[in-house]
Amino acid sequence: MDELSVLPAPDEPDKALAAVVALRDLADRLERQAVASALRQGWSWARIAQALGVTKQAAHKRLSGTVAGDDHR
Repeated sequence: MDELSVLPAPDEPDKALAAVVALRDLADRLERQAVASALRQGWSWARIAQALGVTKQAAHKRLSGTVAGDDHR
């Protein structure tokens, strides 16, 4: 799924579920890249967590191993 402006209808489960998987992958990549950028810009894990709507511990546990620049703040 390369085009986000055209999503399949839910009544086409093969296409719709494939789109869900593709969107999750895209969201995960965007999240990791944004967190890496935030860390490079000096953001704390507390600020990142607030922006993501999760606890600092949850953000750090889920993302610290996948992003560069982790300074354990």
